[in-house]
Amino acid sequence: MSARRERKLSDDERVLWNVIARTTSPLKGRRAVEIPEPPAPEAAAKPEVSTPKAVLAPAQAPAAPPKRQYVAHSLDEPTRDKLSKGRLPIEGRVDLHGMTQDEAYSLLLSFLSRAHAGGVRYVLVITGKGMSKGGDGVLKRMVPAWLSTAPFRMLVSSHDHAARHHGGSGAIYIRLRRRTGA
Repeated sequence: MSARRERKLSDDERVLWNVIARTTSPLKGRRAVEIPEPPAPEAAAKPEVSTPKAVLAPAQAPAAPPKRQYVAHSLDEPTRDKLSKGRLPIEGRVDLHGMTQDEAYSLLLSFLSRAHAGGVRYVLVITGKGMSKGGDGVLKRMVPAWLSTAPFRMLVSSHDHAARHHGGSGAIYIRLRRRTGA
């Protein structure tokens, strides 16, 4: 039996894990596990230089601007209608059926990266409806959450549920951002 290596999560993985962990609910009869926030990096200890207090002016740190929260936009109605009626071409498709979350995440990120690099604007991601045990499927729930995380922000402009003949609630239209410098 081989020993399992312990691997540290990268910052992007930690963000993704926190997003996923906050969207879950505990099983019946179990308590929710508290998710600790990652510790802030400690400032390097600097030797103190003694200066007279009268010389130092009371300096207040300028208020940091509030962090802008990324909000994934929905496709506008005319664009969604054109996609569903075939007036705008869907230039790429990826099917995530039967994959684990890790496999689906990796495939989706590489697919969207390649599509973006190729200048593709509209793609269809098929997640499936996943009606196991009466709930929504994991991928159906997680893919929209992934699209608002850091690795996908530079690629995805907007997304929305697909039309019925493209998979309905088991598929997502994604508009990719335009390439810069192209």
